[in-house]
Amino acid sequence: MNGNTSNTHTTRTVRATDTTDTTRTARNTNPTAPHDVIVVGSGPTGLLLAGDLATAGVPVTLVEKRPHKISNLSRAFVLHARTLEQLDARGLADGLELGGRPLDRIRLFGGLTVALDTLPSRFNHLLVIPQYEVEKALLRRAEEAGARFRYETEVTGLSQDADGVTLEVRRPDGESETLAAAYVVGTDGMRSAVRAAVGLPFPGKSVIRSVVLADVRLDEEPESVLTANAVGNAFAFIAPFGDGYYRVIGWHRGRNVPDSEPLELDEVKEIARLALGHDYGMRDARWMSRFHSDERQAPAYRVGRVFLAGDAAHVHTPAGGQGMNTGLQDAANLGWKLAAVLNGHADTALLGTYQAERHPVGKSVLRSSGGIVRLAMAKRPWTLALRAGLTAFLNHVGPARRKAAGQITGIGYAYGAPRGAHRLVGTRVPDVALKSGRLYEALRGGRFVLIAPQSYDAGDRADRLAVERWASDRRTTVLVRPDGYVAWAAETPDAAAVEAALAAAVGEPGVRRLVGGAGQQLAQETGELAGLVLVEG
Repeated sequence: MNGNTSNTHTTRTVRATDTTDTTRTARNTNPTAPHDVIVVGSGPTGLLLAGDLATAGVPVTLVEKRPHKISNLSRAFVLHARTLEQLDARGLADGLELGGRPLDRIRLFGGLTVALDTLPSRFNHLLVIPQYEVEKALLRRAEEAGARFRYETEVTGLSQDADGVTLEVRRPDGESETLAAAYVVGTDGMRSAVRAAVGLPFPGKSVIRSVVLADVRLDEEPESVLTANAVGNAFAFIAPFGDGYYRVIGWHRGRNVPDSEPLELDEVKEIARLALGHDYGMRDARWMSRFHSDERQAPAYRVGRVFLAGDAAHVHTPAGGQGMNTGLQDAANLGWKLAAVLNGHADTALLGTYQAERHPVGKSVLRSSGGIVRLAMAKRPWTLALRAGLTAFLNHVGPARRKAAGQITGIGYAYGAPRGAHRLVGTRVPDVALKSGRLYEALRGGRFVLIAPQSYDAGDRADRLAVERWASDRRTTVLVRPDGYVAWAAETPDAAAVEAALAAAVGEPGVRRLVGGAGQQLAQETGELAGLVLVEG
């Protein structure tokens, strides 16, 4: 796939936006822009991030070692409410909803059912849809926004200094090349080359070994869109692709063999019969595999100018379907921050909040998905008793059940707020009604949204700020970040307080900060700092 790998290579240095025969060039890209981002890995996380950056006018190149082909061998099958809200803010959710199948409750194990129809979200359900359909939508958006793609290009090394990052890559013709950018984001999966290059460990362990997977046709359609169950020695999961095939995942406690062990369909059917009662007439397998499931998290999501997101930063068991969703929300958090810094509207200190906000979420997802799978695998009397007690508790205690639903779907997470901040700061904002429509429509384009009880002149910030009014008689003034969380709020503030909040979060009207050494040199040569804010780079 990567062409000739002999020891003789020709090396050349180019900007990340350089075009070669393996670069897919999209319109509206500025090849001379001095500040750009390289995203490594074209899964859902990388595609959403690249699309966000390109939409914000940041030159971005996505490097992918695979050919340009979206596989139909999907890993993930579920979009949760918070992810659907993020996709709604990018104009993608409604189209995906048409291609998927909604499910208003999750059955985890035994009699435990988590209802979703009461979620405080426009998307009070989960959406069953193959990962490759999500990738198609995100790829189309990134291409249309102007992101560039380098396929069949493998990262072989990385170095960075105060001015930027240099990636060493191997092209499909076997030649080496270096790509330079202001920042690099590794979204290249569990075996991340970017994570290895910056020397970050990936501590954790394998939780389940010898999990079987098969894509099959069924003679009998399952009763539910998602079918899952666990018994003492086995569990199984069935989800539809929508093309007549179904994904089956199963595990048997007594069948602990290496991933390389050949897999036959009879083994998959046996596990299904143990866990689900019957095998639904599985046949015509187009793909089968054996794998293991890990729980791991990088201790840091950032090293200097290099960031990690998605499976490069954290991997979990598939319980609850939270893996792809967590990665997409990583990208939604990081994208607008990189854009604000590179477009000259924020100090680089903003980038430090990515680790502070997303690392605790990744840790929480590890705990919740791990807890689900351990309870599903329960066999000893005391663990079975614990599972029965937890099931009864969650089924009968409303607040606990709502908290569990909020954690699994992502809508229950909030980010930390500075001391003395308004109680809403850091919380997720639902799709509230505005005079002009819906909040998540107003967020499109990666803008902040100021919601106030009266009109407000925000100055020359229309490229990054929408000013809206409540559809109701609410009096609180709220500044919503591009990722849908509250940046600032106040009760009946005066115009000066609002302007100060906008200047701090959105940037001064009409002012662009100069990033890096060029800005510092200009300031030193002229000695004129009035109106010029420098960002150390």
